[in-house]
Amino acid sequence: MAVLTLRARIVLVLAYVLVLAIGSMLVPLVRSVRDRISAEVATAAVSQAEVVAATAGDSSDLGALATTAARQVRGRVLVLDARGVVVADSSPGGVGAEYASRPEIASALRGVPSQVERESATLDERILATAVPVLRQGRPDGAVRITQSVDAVDRAVSSATIGLVLVGGIVLALGLGAGAFLAASITRPLRRLASAARRAGEGDLSTRVEVEGSLEQREVGQAFNEMTGRVQRMVDAQRDFVADASHQLRTPLTGLRLRIEEAAATGSREQLDGALEEVDRLSAVVSELLVLSEAGAARAPDAVTDLLAGAARAVSRYPAAIIELRGSPSLVRCTAADLDRVLDAVLENAIDYGPAGQTITVTVAPGRLAVADEGPGLTPGEEETVFNRFHRGVVGRASRRRGTGLGLPIARELVGRWHGTVTLANGDGGGAVATITLPPADGTTPHEPAREATA
Repeated sequence: MAVLTLRARIVLVLAYVLVLAIGSMLVPLVRSVRDRISAEVATAAVSQAEVVAATAGDSSDLGALATTAARQVRGRVLVLDARGVVVADSSPGGVGAEYASRPEIASALRGVPSQVERESATLDERILATAVPVLRQGRPDGAVRITQSVDAVDRAVSSATIGLVLVGGIVLALGLGAGAFLAASITRPLRRLASAARRAGEGDLSTRVEVEGSLEQREVGQAFNEMTGRVQRMVDAQRDFVADASHQLRTPLTGLRLRIEEAAATGSREQLDGALEEVDRLSAVVSELLVLSEAGAARAPDAVTDLLAGAARAVSRYPAAIIELRGSPSLVRCTAADLDRVLDAVLENAIDYGPAGQTITVTVAPGRLAVADEGPGLTPGEEETVFNRFHRGVVGRASRRRGTGLGLPIARELVGRWHGTVTLANGDGGGAVATITLPPADGTTPHEPAREATA
């Protein structure tokens, strides 16, 4: 079973509507034109016959009068005397003929105008016969008859009808042309979108469609481009994730193998302890990689949490550190779990890279949270590289601090899910300042009660 294209369906529906609309207007119009032409022919015949009858008594050339009137009505004009004998005829050879037996003439000779449509035995066709009396001193003294071919009138009506139908056909053709153009403007972006979708399905995730057409078509095009862009970023992230994971897991696995082989050969307790440390390191890397892989997934459902309450929870998880919490409640779009993970990453970073006994300041403002430490800060150019996976910075490498190098990348991925940002820069008075911004959610109910906290 053949399936019609969208373009064909639009054109067919438009054609159906146009045919109904044109037909509903054309049929009454044709009838009106036909009735109007017939009425005008009959009225014109009566008027012309009355004019001839009124001037017949004063005219010296009745033949010329009849001929002139015949041209006006496109018929035959007879002028008869009181006995019904033809005294003037617009056609040759009729003068002297006796027409008193004709019903319309008999009526006119009695002083009664008459107009009938009947068959003509001599012409072998239907005619419209119009007769009016010629009055002299108020009494009938002859008659004027005008005969017209009904077939000629029908031909005139048919000609007018054909003209109207032709106009209707032109309107239909123009309407279908406009409909075909409209259908093409609708289907063209859809075909391009289908072609782009096939290319994307074949693996070309860089494909994009032109945003064009109506508002709805533009929304579809934008949604498709956003979808392919996000899928491409996810695929690229997964590719980078696999590459990074394979590279970073190889080092602790190699170290673990060497230590186990050394312990097996020497029975060294020190080597066994080192192997356990490598196992712990490997476990931490795997855990961080799993979190990072989940952070790049689709955004979680909308949620609301309080930055100040989340910061207070984070402060309580690090009782050994000196952390000063400032600010007021601020509702933002984020889940409490994501906020906790992000705050742990930046606080651990501040604790690990700052001096012992330092005071870490956490400041909460509307839609914004800043964590400032008293450490050595960043070297020039590290503001973005510290967010690369497994990058531990110059200070971290110099101090040989153990870590996975995934904390800040995880924080950026989690905050990015909520259309927020995480930045790290040097503070005005020294140290580094990590700034977290999240979309505000004013007027909504947080997932946990807001509260002031200090530690």
